[in-house]
Amino acid sequence: MYRYLMELYKKKLEYSGDVMSAIVPLMKLLSLTVIGLVLSHPKTELIPRATFKLLSKLVFALFLPCLIFTELGGSITLENFIKWWFIPFNVLVSTLIGCFLGYLVVIICRPPPQLNRFTIIMTAFGNTGNLPVAIVGSVCHTPKNPFGQHCHSRGVAYVSFARWVAVILVYTFVYHMMEPPLEYYEIVEEGCEKEEPLTNVTSRPLLVEAEWPGIEEKETELSKTPFIARVFKSISNVSLNTLPDVDLSGEGGGNSPKSARCLAEPRVVRRMRIVAEQTPLQHILQPPTIASLLAITIGTIPMLKAFFFGDDAPLSFITDSLEILAGAVVPSVMLILGGMLAEGPNESTLGLRTTVGITVARLLLLPLVGIGIVALADKLNFLVDDDAMYKFVLLMQYTTPSAILLGAIASLRGYAVREASAILFWQHVFALFSLSLYIAIYFKLVTYV
Repeated sequence: MYRYLMELYKKKLEYSGDVMSAIVPLMKLLSLTVIGLVLSHPKTELIPRATFKLLSKLVFALFLPCLIFTELGGSITLENFIKWWFIPFNVLVSTLIGCFLGYLVVIICRPPPQLNRFTIIMTAFGNTGNLPVAIVGSVCHTPKNPFGQHCHSRGVAYVSFARWVAVILVYTFVYHMMEPPLEYYEIVEEGCEKEEPLTNVTSRPLLVEAEWPGIEEKETELSKTPFIARVFKSISNVSLNTLPDVDLSGEGGGNSPKSARCLAEPRVVRRMRIVAEQTPLQHILQPPTIASLLAITIGTIPMLKAFFFGDDAPLSFITDSLEILAGAVVPSVMLILGGMLAEGPNESTLGLRTTVGITVARLLLLPLVGIGIVALADKLNFLVDDDAMYKFVLLMQYTTPSAILLGAIASLRGYAVREASAILFWQHVFALFSLSLYIAIYFKLVTYV
């Protein structure tokens, strides 16, 4: 009897230790977030908002690219580049499943019609950049983690390898999905006042620039208009005065109508070309993306890699300097998140039921689906063998709250800016509990899945 009670007590201690090893990393991040919240709270404002915006620019242009280059470049090889194929593919799968869950939220919760696409996107697209990097850094800083040696370098490398797919999705699929609805746009133009955040740079919420500094310089004449709807919908039902002029005619300069009909490209092809020209693909080449491309290029070419990485590398002093700068990423990201949360949620027309629906679908249901997807992929031998961190990063892609970058896209498109601020605020508040729950589960699963 005594022996049985002692074994039961030891098992209880082991279980509580596993739970604490999952919660402690998040408590570290929470502490940093609270510090940022206190420093930037409007009542104290020990540090002004402009300082946080400057810090976000440093993370975006310097600290994060340094981290990506040093960790991804040092870990990746040509063999790993092929082995890691499921990481970017998993981003696409998680986004597709998230879209389906978002569609179910639309059917069940019935948000305002003009916010249907917004509801789907906020459910589908999670944070695949700064927050997973911070979580990996904090988890690997904990002594009792199940990931072994080189935990941090491998974790950051896996997260960085997924980033380029997420960026392409943001500036293609998400950008066009966040287009203002045509009917709503016309109603606004006919006389109703549309609630928009002030465009003054000093009054712009930190949410808008937290992961995309300098967004005010990216706005174009068509970025806040229902451009695709006008291109693909019959123009007879659209007032030409409500939208900026877009040339839907062919490019041929001939004066003969007959020759123009013969030489003009098909109407569908022409419209697709116009949409492609208005897709901001140039924004894909941002400092973190460039750092990923450089790291992959150098890491997969052994001769180049020998110059930068390794104790005897001639240019190792450069990578050492970049590693020092990279150490500022996690505290900076969490301080910025605290500054964003200090602004509080904006008033939202989304409704409580839809807000709860998005949060439950994103933070509770999608991770359950993710566990099944990763388990199935492991059974099919799609994953790297005996690599717990690889599985953990895949699972985290289903678990993080909606991407903060969606707030910047909403501002750029002039669509549901207040709603994006509100849903991101509440998701990050409740993510503390959902992440604690699922990280504890993942710590158990990665050794068995």
